[in-house]
Amino acid sequence: MIKNVENMDDFKKELKDAGDKLVVVDFTATWCGPCKMIGPYFGQLSENPEFSNVVFLKVDVDEADDVSVFCGIKCMPTFQFFRKGERVSIHCTAKAEIDTESLKQSCNVSERKIRNICF
Repeated sequence: MIKNVENMDDFKKELKDAGDKLVVVDFTATWCGPCKMIGPYFGQLSENPEFSNVVFLKVDVDEADDVSVFCGIKCMPTFQFFRKGERVSIHCTAKAEIDTESLKQSCNVSERKIRNICF
């Protein structure tokens, strides 16, 4: 299940409520072609039992611009992974897929470690 984040208060609450779980945030826009292509794939990941311990969030950069500015979004689609309220990974891609291996690795991240992966 993907939860929509409407503003900074929602975003902070979702990160807090996630506790130790990995949080994957999809920064998207309705007018973004690559975002439209990857959206269904992101939805499939959120329904995958292998990632049942992951929280999936979607942020429309136009609707929740406070969140996108706070997270430093410069291009879309961008995916940021958080654990315990801290960003652990950044993925920007124009491909219609998300690297599931990176997602699996991030599920096992124990220390704060920011990685920038653009593919």
